[in-house]
This record gives sequence, structure tokens and C-alpha cells, in this order.
Amino acid sequence: MTPTIGDIARMTGLSKSTVSRALNDSPLISTETKARVRKVADEEGFEPNAAAQQLSLQRSNVIALLTPPYKSDSGMPDAFMLELMGGITDGLVSNGYDLLVARVHPDDKDWVRRYYDSGRVDGFIATAATCKPGLLRKLGETGAPLIVWGASHEAATHCSVLGDNLTGGRLATAHLVERGRRRIGFLGGPAHDPQVRDRLLGYEAALAEAGIAVDPALVVHVAWGGPGADPTGSIATLLDHEVDAIFANSDLLAAGALAGVRGRGLQVPEDVAIVGYDDSNVARSTSPALTSVSQNGPLAGRILATTLIEHLKTGVVMTATLPAELVVREST
Repeated sequence: MTPTIGDIARMTGLSKSTVSRALNDSPLISTETKARVRKVADEEGFEPNAAAQQLSLQRSNVIALLTPPYKSDSGMPDAFMLELMGGITDGLVSNGYDLLVARVHPDDKDWVRRYYDSGRVDGFIATAATCKPGLLRKLGETGAPLIVWGASHEAATHCSVLGDNLTGGRLATAHLVERGRRRIGFLGGPAHDPQVRDRLLGYEAALAEAGIAVDPALVVHVAWGGPGADPTGSIATLLDHEVDAIFANSDLLAAGALAGVRGRGLQVPEDVAIVGYDDSNVARSTSPALTSVSQNGPLAGRILATTLIEHLKTGVVMTATLPAELVVREST
């Protein structure tokens, strides 16, 4: 019996769409993968069905944004992520694409086939903050077109768009030093997040340049979202150590720090200065308004969308880095 594309996919350990693209000499597939697929196809006597292959290569003009499972008790949505999603939608729509929000559970083993192999979507957008490394690794192994916000891949197997987090951390901390602050707390997101790691490096570099030793007691981490994201205990810890400034890794965390400082009967910025991150609507809505490091979420989202679309056309893996800019307001 003549083998099918599904048979070749099982023999090579690849998805059917990857095998189809390899047999059609798609620029999205590496030379090594094409050679492996063709070798197996020749050995098994595979005869392509031109009509079926053409159908499998048709575009859906839909891109999936990967998100973790929704939790009703996850609190206020992250303002930067909403702005990023708005930019992604604008970038896709202006290029004739639609956005599908795909909630992927870590235990779901079938989601790539359900969304990509079935032809429902042409590619994926993910964020390092909301998708675990294992999920991104699995997606990369399928050969599906992918772009990630917040983290690059050393092997350059997928596109990425990054903020300049090292510079952002340095700018925020140096600004607080210039304001005369010496005990500067770092209120970070998860320690494993590459964005957080770079912001911490910038924080440490700015302190070193000012001749201030890093006090590990003033560096705390919280989750970005979900029930574990409540920063109240971490903010209390920083205030117990008598910080005179807090560099928070998001505007939501900074708003929480503002409430925590006031809860102690202290004033912002007189007693404790606060810098946030993202320069989202939250930063402009608090009183006093927050000094924040801008990443321009709407622009980042549009770049994510247009870069992925260009990758779909050319197969070229691209990385873009957005500059960090400090926007000074009343909280410092």
C-alpha cells in the first residue's frame, strides 16, 4: 500500500504539515529536515497527491495567541498584556489576518495538532511571561511558525521581539539613585523569567556604578498572575527592611507597592519613591502618577504581528529589540 503523508510524518517524528512543506520545498523548512523527509519518502515509495498537498499548504490567515488557562481568581488583568494584544490585533488585521486566542493547558498533548496541523492557524504568538519554556520548546520542535515576546532562542529556531530589559533596569535604578535613594528594593516577577533576570542585572549594574552594594534582602520575586501573584507580603518585606525606594517590574506591582506604602502611613515619593515598568495606562491612572519604564505595548504588538507575517512569507528568522525609555512622573 502506498504510504500517505501521515505515514511519513510518523516515520520521521514530524507533523503532517511539516512533511508536506518539506516535500514542497517550502522556505519555512530547514535543508536538513527536507533531506530527511525526502529520504524516507523515496525509501517508502511515497507518491504525492498534488491536490491534497495544495490544500494542506493553503493559508487560514489566522494567527493564534497562546495564553495559559484562565483563572477566575487571577485578579486584575495585566494592563501591558492588554495593550500588547491590542497592538497584535491591529498588526494582523491591517495585513488581512485574524487573531485566535488559544488557551493551552500544560497537560494538553494534542493542542499543536488541533490548531496547526488541522490548518486552523498559520502560526503562533507567545509570551515568555505566560508560556512555560517546555511549551515553547515543544512548539519549536514541530516546526510551526512561532514568534515570542520577551525571550529569544539561542538556536534561532523562531522569531522574537524583546524589550531592552537590561537598559530598562539600569535606567529605573539610576534614576532612583539620582533622587538620593540608597536602599532601593527590587520587586520582580518570577526569577526564571528572562525579562526579570535582565532587569535585575540592570538594577545591580546601576547600584554598582553608584558604589552601593546589592542587599539580597531587598530583592524579592512574585508571580506575574494567578492567586500567587499577590505582592502584599513581598512589599511588606521590603518596607520592613526600611527601603526608601522600590523598583517594581510592572505597573500593577508598582500600584500595589503604592498602596502598601500608604498602608504604613508613609508618603510617595517623600518617604518611598516608586518606579514601575511598561508605562501602561495604570501608570498614568494612579495618584501620584507612576514613573515607569516604557516598552510601548501597542507598538510591540504590531511588530510581533508583522514580523511573524514576514516570516510566513520568507522563512527568515528575525529578532527585534525595542528600546527602553524612562517616563518620569510624580512617584519619584
